[in-house]
Amino acid sequence: MKTRVRPRRDAGPAVFHTKEEYVADFLREGILSGEIPRGMRLKQADLADELGLSITPVREALKLLAAEGYVLGATHRGAIVAPFEVSTASEVIELRTLLETRLTMSAMRRMTLGEMEQMQRLAQEFERAHEAGDRNAARGANYRFHRYLYALAQQPLSFHFVQVLWAKYPFDIINQIGGRVGRAAAEHARIIDAVVSRNEQAAAAATRDHIYAGWDELKAAIDADPALANPAVTRAAA
Repeated sequence: MKTRVRPRRDAGPAVFHTKEEYVADFLREGILSGEIPRGMRLKQADLADELGLSITPVREALKLLAAEGYVLGATHRGAIVAPFEVSTASEVIELRTLLETRLTMSAMRRMTLGEMEQMQRLAQEFERAHEAGDRNAARGANYRFHRYLYALAQQPLSFHFVQVLWAKYPFDIINQIGGRVGRAAAEHARIIDAVVSRNEQAAAAATRDHIYAGWDELKAAIDADPALANPAVTRAAA
């Protein structure tokens, strides 16, 4: 049973020091993009075969993802992708805003011209996927854009906590909302403009507005269709 067919794109900035890190990132991106549905069982042997690796890094990656909240019940048999909880989403948003704004500004202060260009390339990858109507590719590109930007801050604890918060947030559902990907692309452009101009106030505001825009759209979508808040329905829709 394959998780999905998704060859690793040349994202440039992703540097994995261990095979465990590579597998964990592969699975995070798949879960947050919705390509690996919530509630899906992940089997160690299948993942190892799909990625061309031994069982050991897959097993250790699943343990890491269990600690972060992406999967449940990581054992030698595998794990289940964790559902999101609407009841905690408001608190998650507040914490995400605090930490991600901090990371954006820190990254901006350290960023080189070459890194700015790479950030822009990743944003363009997101836009191309949107223009092609490929939501799965767009969601994966969205993950890589934010992962790259925040990693540049070189604040590993803050970045780790953000990844834990991402595990509890329904990106896979938000990005299915009609027109959301296009609006997110415009929000990315606003973040990039602020970062390139080294405008801390604008960068903080753009990051904050981007996070809350998705949340506001999700709340409106749930009000219109309460079934979206049901994890069982979420698994079927992802």
